Amino acid sequence: MHARCCCTAFLGLCLLLLLPAPALRAQLTGNFLLPVSSGEEVVVHHSGFSLGYREIHEQAGWVAYYICRSRLNGGVERRNNFRPDPSVRSGTAVVADYSDTGYDRGHLAPAAGMAWSAGSMSESFYFSNMSPQLPGFNRGVWKRLEEQVRDWAGVYDTLWVVTGPVLTNGLPTIGINRVSVPNYYYKVLIDASAERRQGIGFVLSNRSSQLPLTEFVVSIDSVERLTGIDFFHALPDSMERSLERAVCVTCWDWTTGRITGVEPGGNGDEVAGAAAVQCRGTTKTGNRCRNNTRSASGFCHLHD
Repeated sequence: MHARCCCTAFLGLCLLLLLPAPALRAQLTGNFLLPVSSGEEVVVHHSGFSLGYREIHEQAGWVAYYICRSRLNGGVERRNNFRPDPSVRSGTAVVADYSDTGYDRGHLAPAAGMAWSAGSMSESFYFSNMSPQLPGFNRGVWKRLEEQVRDWAGVYDTLWVVTGPVLTNGLPTIGINRVSVPNYYYKVLIDASAERRQGIGFVLSNRSSQLPLTEFVVSIDSVERLTGIDFFHALPDSMERSLERAVCVTCWDWTTGRITGVEPGGNGDEVAGAAAVQCRGTTKTGNRCRNNTRSASGFCHLHD
């Protein structure tokens, strides 16, 4: 973890939390504020994120990372080198598990948030960081949420994020390795700076949605109840309670498109400097799509 913000973020959190407690130091392994590890998972550390791998589901139950302002300008190109994670001794999913299934290999720790180093970008394509997502979800509302988090890093500087699928018994599976297909995904994050100390959670169905992200906001406490995961237990109790029980939509800046000048949910073919226009596509009900796009085609990611 070589970016300058890594040191400043870690030291800032240490000072904020007055870090003499050994238990807290243990949870900051790899500079991540990790959830409580259960007996159902194996914790693996990579340069840009840590994860709790659940063999029975062949994917992570949670992935933890942090993102800060100086990492947003990383110029490492996406390589799409999907491959098994050698750090998971029991083995992970493989390319064949997803082939011809209709599901995307959906990132949990987003590749775009790992562009600050070649190593972190490459590791983000381990199958331990993938989960089966419907294309309309992965390329739509999930991508919009990932971009919103990066926008917030530009505004608030350092965010601590935990994200993953909601894994339960009886989920359908794909591939010879029986990779579970989740019905829901979550993302929880905190800005623990002394100036703000805000937390927010999201729960989204694994399907397309054009609803605004604010429709998916929930308390971190409610995500803990849904998943059975204790996310930020290493924080002082009073701070943890305050951050995790609140639901404050207006405490966050929902302005979009600041990180790249691209509308959320874009398809990668946007014209630099072009004005956003309403998508030319139509919905299933025959109405004009309400998404905006800068794509040269005039269509958003759902209709291109």
